[in-house]
Amino acid sequence: MGEVQGLMSLKHADVAVGQTIHWPIYNQAGQILFKSGVHIADQQQLNHLLEVGYCDANNLWDSIPSKLPSLEQLGAKTAPDTTSKPAEELNKETIVELDSVRWTVGEVFHLQTHDQAATRYTVRLIGYVKNKSLLVTAPTIDGRSASIREGQAFIIRAFPGKKAYAFTANLLKYVYMPFSYLHLSYPRQVRSTTIRQGARATVRIIASVTIGNPEQTAAATLGDLSMGGTSGVVKKSIGKKGDVGVIKFKVNAAGNDEYLVLDVILRSVAITETGEEFRLGFEFINLTPQSRLILSAFVHQTLAEMD
Repeated sequence: MGEVQGLMSLKHADVAVGQTIHWPIYNQAGQILFKSGVHIADQQQLNHLLEVGYCDANNLWDSIPSKLPSLEQLGAKTAPDTTSKPAEELNKETIVELDSVRWTVGEVFHLQTHDQAATRYTVRLIGYVKNKSLLVTAPTIDGRSASIREGQAFIIRAFPGKKAYAFTANLLKYVYMPFSYLHLSYPRQVRSTTIRQGARATVRIIASVTIGNPEQTAAATLGDLSMGGTSGVVKKSIGKKGDVGVIKFKVNAAGNDEYLVLDVILRSVAITETGEEFRLGFEFINLTPQSRLILSAFVHQTLAEMD
């Protein structure tokens, strides 16, 4: 069996009685307990799964597709009525009116060109003229303005709060004076997806972990990161489940290097497949507003780049 990345307790997943789980369930060591398709028949079965079950956190991310319909197709659809649908369907993609999305000036947008999927730009919202244009900063590459032709089509993504949004737009006008900015076509509707607390971004970050009684410190290679926690591989076993400690690491969020020092609880310890290292699962606790803001920006930015 291959090593499972981002193993996370089912306690953090959105599961309920009557639901069919469409992904494998593992034990703490990463061994499969149940294959995909388990139906939760009653509360007793649910309690058992929550007590012993783990899942691959990557299965819990409802991603927005890379290819979106044309602007005409997108505008022809209306938002579905979700008021009477099961809870498991409420996390699926919906179509919403742009006027209902409360973006603020300075909101980060991620632009991906239609004809060159590998080309990505990060810009910020300046403002908008309703039903006419979205105004965003001009993208730069290595400090220089990117060369973009008028009429260029983009897939645009934004991650404010607990929602992820995506829509298509064209470059209407590239303005150079008195400073560079873009006029993008104004979409009537956008795709919306709820970002779950357990949505994890795949990363490779070197961190310092201090935990246990007496305290021990070790270097860890983090493999995933979410608003709720992270998991990492260490050379030696430190601490035990339930221990409180501190994890320190650096991220680049919205173009700035930020150093995070976060309180954590050690939630899982498992030997990796090689038998030579240990995978530790951490839950973040006592996040300050500043740390939460930095973490949110980095996770959402990474998810956008992965999409």
